[in-house]
Amino acid sequence: MIYLDYNATTPIDPAVADAMRPFIEEKFGNPSSGHALGRAAREAVEAARVSVGSLIGASADEIVFTSGGTEASNMAIKGAARLRRGRGRHIITTAVEHPATTEPIRWLEGEGFAKTMVGVDGMGMVDPDDIRGALRPDTVLISVMHAQNEVGTIEPIIEIGRIAREAGVLFHVDAAQSLGKIPTDVEVMHADLLSIAGHKLYGPKGIGALYVRSGVEIEALVHGAAQEKGRRGGTENVIMAVGLGRAAELAAEHLGDTRTPGLRDRLWEGLRRVAGDRVVLNGHPTKRLPNTLNVSFSGWVGGSLLAKLDGVYASTGAACHSGDAKPSAVLTAMGISRERAIGAVRFSVGRPTTEGEIDRVVCQVGTVLQSPV
Repeated sequence: MIYLDYNATTPIDPAVADAMRPFIEEKFGNPSSGHALGRAAREAVEAARVSVGSLIGASADEIVFTSGGTEASNMAIKGAARLRRGRGRHIITTAVEHPATTEPIRWLEGEGFAKTMVGVDGMGMVDPDDIRGALRPDTVLISVMHAQNEVGTIEPIIEIGRIAREAGVLFHVDAAQSLGKIPTDVEVMHADLLSIAGHKLYGPKGIGALYVRSGVEIEALVHGAAQEKGRRGGTENVIMAVGLGRAAELAAEHLGDTRTPGLRDRLWEGLRRVAGDRVVLNGHPTKRLPNTLNVSFSGWVGGSLLAKLDGVYASTGAACHSGDAKPSAVLTAMGISRERAIGAVRFSVGRPTTEGEIDRVVCQVGTVLQSPV
């Protein structure tokens, strides 16, 4: 197996699994319990909160643990908008967001909210001036992803955050795909809310976090006891929170690693060598995630090409839509033709990826391109 689908999910790092194990086997207490087992669980959750906050330049009390990035974005978007519906009912987002953003906004439209969906250029990048131009007196929230999950384009979040701050509008950033790959600092980004997904940075599935800037209030989605300072009811998922905390620590250690972009570029250079002008890059050539390579193969359907590769795991678009035969909505929003869009393949490398694996994939692609479509 050659796994090149790290944007879809990452394996749990062995160090993360080691950190989780005691809370599976021995330290199984309820964090709300007053005895020693409960205190041990509570201390572990709070230590994990510190680690997650440290990765994004936030304090521990600004971190809310969730079941994943999707819940975090739902909590941010619904919770912020509904609490402010007396001030206005207008939301700004972009045409290349993940469904974890677009679907909560669509749900809010059913409650009387309006949205402006700002377009992107041919490289998948939004123009901050378009965000500024979309502002209205009743705008209460701007939601933009830090990095596009399919093509890897890094959005101009700092400029957009500055526009939001100047306008007095809350700013939500979906950082599920960028966290652990590029520096992510909520102060620099002027973010009020930021979504995190554990399984994108070598942590477990089923855990995420939402950063809520101190002083920002949101409406709770999950009601129960007073866990997470009343922002999310339910007994804390100690095992997964510990895993996310350890994953955050490891991510901080690997930030700035030049090995990952080197592997990505080795793959791109190899594909151009064997495919020539039959392969084109999708997304920004430089302002993109260091591990992400989205390319289109002329005359091919991406899924058909992947099916001919032996043991290579990659994606034909967002993993959530891998069974959908229609062209990627993201590539369509970028103005890419249908033929080019259906020929797209997303390769995303990870910490375990080797140069040998990259070279074998290039060799296989070269062989496949010489066969009938």
